[in-house]
Amino acid sequence: MGTPRTPRTPGTPGTQDAATDGIEMRTLDMTSLKALAHPLRVKIFDTLSTYGPATASGLAERLGESSGATSYHLRQLEKHGFVQEDRTKGSARERWWERTPGGISVVPTEYPPSSAERAATDLVTREWQVSRDALVNDFIAHGSDRLEKHWFESSTLDTSNLRLSAEQFKALVLELQAVTERYSAVGRKRGVPGTRPVQIQLNAFPIMDAEEEPPAPQNDSDSASGNVGGSA
Repeated sequence: MGTPRTPRTPGTPGTQDAATDGIEMRTLDMTSLKALAHPLRVKIFDTLSTYGPATASGLAERLGESSGATSYHLRQLEKHGFVQEDRTKGSARERWWERTPGGISVVPTEYPPSSAERAATDLVTREWQVSRDALVNDFIAHGSDRLEKHWFESSTLDTSNLRLSAEQFKALVLELQAVTERYSAVGRKRGVPGTRPVQIQLNAFPIMDAEEEPPAPQNDSDSASGNVGGSA
């Protein structure tokens, strides 16, 4: 692809990050969800997911925050199992942090629309989308100028508009997720020469201001055949 196309749309009604190969997806319980539902914590979690291990001061510089704030929120994220210390790095002076391996999923339909849990789910989902949009916009603005040609031509922003049944739609999403998961084992290894962080954004959703086609009407012969007894 010489020129990027527009973003292709999967995710589910919840938001999830592709799981590390062999590690199950973690669906957040109420306590963990509320612990994550802070804009800076979501940004820290997302930054560690995207760029790999970092110190509190490194995160503060990237996110435009104080190191005291990032240190505090890192400790809260550690308490609830979202991040962990990277013991292969660091010193007595400064700790390095990494995202805990595995995927996480938040599913808003598990909670009533006006509940605190739904509000927390919506906040986390929105903040994830803000981070994704920022990365896409940065690529659109600077990718063609700053990336080497082989990286830029391997990239795509692609949209497909389809008409599918719910069953077909679900099958498509599962198939696309399976493709990304096949790359998880090799795609999460750090320090491999010639590699760099890339992000696969998978969004698939019904168009909200469009309607589902009504079921086909049953004709007389179908009704009659459905009511006839006997053996075939």
